[in-house]
Amino acid sequence: MRLIIASDIHGDFDAAKSLVEHYKWARADRLVLLGDLLYHGPRNDLPAGYAPKKVIELLNSLKDDILCVRGNCEAEVDQMVLAFPVLAEYAFIEADSKRLFLTHGHKNGFDNPPPLRAGDVLVCGHTHVSAAKPFGNNNLYINPGSVAIPKENTPKGFILYENGEFSFRRLDNGEEYMKA
Repeated sequence: MRLIIASDIHGDFDAAKSLVEHYKWARADRLVLLGDLLYHGPRNDLPAGYAPKKVIELLNSLKDDILCVRGNCEAEVDQMVLAFPVLAEYAFIEADSKRLFLTHGHKNGFDNPPPLRAGDVLVCGHTHVSAAKPFGNNNLYINPGSVAIPKENTPKGFILYENGEFSFRRLDNGEEYMKA
């Protein structure tokens, strides 16, 4: 299974467009979005490419390919304009003999993980900082960072998941900068 995993678009159309181009290039099976799609929230500066209506149109064009979980900036009104489910608190994917627990990270994250089985992978966004850290009972914490508003000197980025490996990629050129 090949997945593109990304988080925290925050209404940045330029970032969303670049992400979709990488998704199409990779010929991934799914585009997994970890929340905070349309709004920047009170703690973040307005992204340079802020155009949530254009992000809506772009993402809706891929409605059958997207698996999304709710971020802390999503509200019921977002579901009224998005053509794919965005209000699930979490989701599971079984891929390449790994069980991925997908959530935004504001309720359950590295410091407050949900109940996991041995070997499960916790995949979160929210912090805007890309990370890959082992923890718990042979568990792995994965965070793609943010495609729009990265923090702590991490690049704008996403993850290409394939053959059981997480390849962290730069949004600007698709180059790998970390692997887990």
